[in-house]
Amino acid sequence: MAKKSIGPVRREFVPWESPDHPPFIEFRNVTKKFGEFTAVNDLSLKIYEREFFALLGGSGCGKTTLMRMLAGFETPTTGQIFLDGQDMAGIPPYRRPSNMMFQSYALFPHMSVEKNIAFGLKQDKLPAQDIESRVAEMLRLTKLEEFAKRKPHQLSGGQRQRVALARSLAKRPKVLLLDEPLGALDRKLREETQFELMALQEDLEMTFLIVTHDQEEAMTVADRIAVMDKGQLVQVATPAEIYETPNSKFVADFIGDVNLIEAKVVEKSTTGTRLVSVTDGFVIDSEQNTDAGTDETVWYAIRPEKVRIAQGTGEAGAVNQIGGLVWDIAYLGDVSIIHVKVGEDDHDTIRSTFANVSRMVEKPITWDDEVVLTFDRDAGVILRG
Repeated sequence: MAKKSIGPVRREFVPWESPDHPPFIEFRNVTKKFGEFTAVNDLSLKIYEREFFALLGGSGCGKTTLMRMLAGFETPTTGQIFLDGQDMAGIPPYRRPSNMMFQSYALFPHMSVEKNIAFGLKQDKLPAQDIESRVAEMLRLTKLEEFAKRKPHQLSGGQRQRVALARSLAKRPKVLLLDEPLGALDRKLREETQFELMALQEDLEMTFLIVTHDQEEAMTVADRIAVMDKGQLVQVATPAEIYETPNSKFVADFIGDVNLIEAKVVEKSTTGTRLVSVTDGFVIDSEQNTDAGTDETVWYAIRPEKVRIAQGTGEAGAVNQIGGLVWDIAYLGDVSIIHVKVGEDDHDTIRSTFANVSRMVEKPITWDDEVVLTFDRDAGVILRG
């Protein structure tokens, strides 16, 4: 029986929790080399029908190469790729039941919106009546009816993005491949479009696979995320699992903000693990059990929003309590981020983030204040590497 996902999931449909559920897309031991460079290294991955799946990683991690192999634009050096039970080996891109939406949108500038959407359908020689009804459906789904006669240069960036999306969906592919689709949009429009994509994917009950380097984007839209590094999968899990229970220092550091504290295991019991910071000697009491041995060096990862901050010096010798001086403050309107110096080195700081829920503060925390940081036993994660 597969492990049950933690945290919220967008739908009750969670096929990855059932080991007997057949995958819709499967990469089996896929390797892709360009000369001496290995872009994807012996990678195996299962993606399920109707899933909104994200490939996430930095530049050069192999995520786009993986998508291009699924689309048929690249051929695996070794391994197999299956889509809906069919081996994709030797099948050209135009014969595959998938469609790819590129970051550049690649719209035809001399064609109207409706003609851009209809282009692929005409290439497939669909009857004129079917093309007309399909284009009307796509215009409605993407809220572009009033722009049907316009040319791409008469549209905003967000509208052009929706035209490209409508054209990609018009052929009703079994899977839609999205390569950094929102990268050209400004932040506010990008956030709005993310929710539009989610709603559209649920309405169509289609499988979406998105490639992105934007952690927030992946966390927002995806049912599951595959974090990649150097051509390999580092962790595949739901957004909540990736954030709350990263399986490595790399994932913890890559996703969101995190405090990574180097520490030694000093005591293990059935109720948890006690650590001591290597640099500053403060005691961390965690409810997590770890495979690390006593005296082994590990990393304690804790998110800034889970670290409470208060003025004062705290109680001497208490666990999960760290005294320090306010070193830097970032006021972002909705939240404040405070860097607290906890050691001799100016870079030896721990971050605390809190929501600015009140407009009036009698005595706000400010630079050089003595403060105490505290956190719960279940707030962080012990990582071995």
